Amino acid sequence: MRLDKFLSDTTDLTRSLAKKAMHREEVMVDGVVVKNPATQVGTDSKVSWLGQTLALVGTRYVMLHKPAGVECSARRGLYPLAHELIDLPKAERMNTVGRLDVDTTGLVLMTDDGQWSHRITSPKRRCEKVYEVTLAESLQGEEAQQAVEAFQEGVLLDGEEQPTKPAKLEMLGPQKARLVLIEGKYHQVKRMFAAIGHHVTALHRASIGPIELDVALAPGEWRHLSEEEIAAF
Repeated sequence: MRLDKFLSDTTDLTRSLAKKAMHREEVMVDGVVVKNPATQVGTDSKVSWLGQTLALVGTRYVMLHKPAGVECSARRGLYPLAHELIDLPKAERMNTVGRLDVDTTGLVLMTDDGQWSHRITSPKRRCEKVYEVTLAESLQGEEAQQAVEAFQEGVLLDGEEQPTKPAKLEMLGPQKARLVLIEGKYHQVKRMFAAIGHHVTALHRASIGPIELDVALAPGEWRHLSEEEIAAF
């Protein structure tokens, strides 16, 4: 790895600022001042900046119980960002594996492993996501059965040219439902229910593939994924 990239990965320095730090002779590799940003550093290299030894963060895999009012975005908007809830170095470099709307709660996976993330989000994998849905009005009887059949066949969302892929809808009560999707269109759950004349008032993601939200995590809390959970994808 180039030294300037190593510095940008392990400090708050951009690569441009890292080059300036090297020009000021603030950077040492294995006890020797280095000014060339293209210098290659390996896993055994000892790199320091202003006397502080630096180390690569490594790859992280995290489960977050996202509360409402938090954005799954890397850019500052109107709301707090999901990575700000993660107490890890360089947490802002982790990406969410499939976003949730700001008012949607539940399971969010975060990682800086792009290939692992792609294995989950790739449409070819048809990874199941389970959502718990609360509706504004009752959906019962024949209307509920029609909704189950419509979701299984696929519904045409407003602004789309192709219907959704088959989804499994289970009514848990007059205004409560469980929905399993294998795709992730923009606002898909809300738009699917809107297509049958119903408004979603609350939405919670319970699982992604074989990984379920840890019931021990309160909203806003997180934990590292286990080796078994990571290997599940």
